Amino acid sequence: MPVLPSRPASRTSSASAPTEPAPCRVVVCRDCCCGTPKVTGVDHAQQTARLAENVPVRVSDCLDVCEHANVIVVQPSATARASGARPVWLGLVNDPDATEDIITWVRAGGPGVAPCPDVLALYTFTPPRAARDTARLKPER
Repeated sequence: MPVLPSRPASRTSSASAPTEPAPCRVVVCRDCCCGTPKVTGVDHAQQTARLAENVPVRVSDCLDVCEHANVIVVQPSATARASGARPVWLGLVNDPDATEDIITWVRAGGPGVAPCPDVLALYTFTPPRAARDTARLKPER
């Protein structure tokens, strides 16, 4: 029986490859207040890099809740979202320990999968509807 050449991996169609549902991810606001010298005593680049080294990160323009700078939104995975989980908005995330707590929570599954750690519950806030709508419309950078 003849041996057929195998198809190169780069030529396989995405339709034939199984796709994973969107994972839990972090949206980091980095615009007019968040991520700028207006919030003093924070290494904003280090915070973003630390998150990106460990969990899926999306950097956003202004999320319109500047009074809570630095703002990080933990979005549930597609599976958790389908089960009713919603994004968790965290404000005043200006401490390296809070960044580490976010990483640990996201690695554990995030909203709808793992309970929000008590320490992070202190950072949660409910954004105004306009801010939630704006966050949905912001393109990825």
